Amino acid sequence: MDDSVLFEMIECSGGKLAAMATLNRPKTLNGLSLEMTRLLDQKLKQWVTDDNVALVILRGAGEKAFCAGGDLHGLYHEMKAHEGQPARANQYACDFFAEEYALDYLIHTYPKPILVWGDGIVMGGGMGLMAGASHRVVTERSRLAMPEISIGLFPDVGGSWLLAKAPGRTGVFLGLTGAQLGASDGILAGMADHALPSGSFQALIEQIKANPWHAQYADFQGLTDILTQLAIKNLPTGPMREHFDLIQDTCAGYELEEIARKVASLIDHEDPWLSRAGKTFVAGCPAAARLSWILWRCARQLSLADIFRMEWGVAIECCASGTFAEGIRAVLVDKDRHPKWRPATLEETAGDWCNPYFAVSIDDPEHPLRHLGP
Repeated sequence: MDDSVLFEMIECSGGKLAAMATLNRPKTLNGLSLEMTRLLDQKLKQWVTDDNVALVILRGAGEKAFCAGGDLHGLYHEMKAHEGQPARANQYACDFFAEEYALDYLIHTYPKPILVWGDGIVMGGGMGLMAGASHRVVTERSRLAMPEISIGLFPDVGGSWLLAKAPGRTGVFLGLTGAQLGASDGILAGMADHALPSGSFQALIEQIKANPWHAQYADFQGLTDILTQLAIKNLPTGPMREHFDLIQDTCAGYELEEIARKVASLIDHEDPWLSRAGKTFVAGCPAAARLSWILWRCARQLSLADIFRMEWGVAIECCASGTFAEGIRAVLVDKDRHPKWRPATLEETAGDWCNPYFAVSIDDPEHPLRHLGP
């Protein structure tokens, strides 16, 4: 029996139920595998038709992470096995991204309240699960990020859409640098809604149990009221808010090369958060930087469903091109932290270079995500 996701039903006052799913791979920081995606998808669809279920809770096992990303080792194995082949030849990668994105879209459009307990690390695929939830909770231990530039990918799982909605040019900055955000900056960026103490989860569950849910729209406000009551008062100001104007200036304009030059100059900044952001960008994948920039611009014009469709085509091409595999090799397999990026420079990604990554039309009648949205 697969216990990578644990499910339980919590009885509440008035007879309604809160359904809870726990990502149960703490040794891998609850990295999201294809099987976990399928288990979650099945249960969420089952709960949406169950009149007794008033709300859903998603959390991660252990104390380190809600979910630190996707199952990169599994993807790496399949990418190496299909090296040199067309993108669609890697069926595992095609299925992995299609089913993960479909699950994320289901969460975005879910008709019942979904509370994500985003304690600890919430990155990559974890952000995909959390982004669309109606009630996104962080704690003083939360570390939110879309760090894909370090592994040769772009902020996927709807990350393009999420970063396009971040205030000002902060989404550009976060996509290019993989900068980590704490609770207050996570709320500012639109990645979270409420900040609670990390030790308050059981108190939250007790309040959920005591509440008379109705399985109606009013439950959204009822859950908000509970979270507001338990919230941390006077969150400390985070570095993104503190340096908001600098980030605006750094990422202004429509020439990625100029933005890149200014982001790289942050290496010498006295604030270690900004300095680390600059270093991460300089060491990051040039191809990923270009794709992140293009998708950020596209996401401001497209629907969420179309963004997921576009991201899928780009993601499978990243698998086929070798950049994604090289990033995983350097970070997680050989762990030498010295990826050999191809293309090696941002200049090599200018012009028509990106065209193959966008070869899959969002209107393709054979697209695996054609069923999303209207």
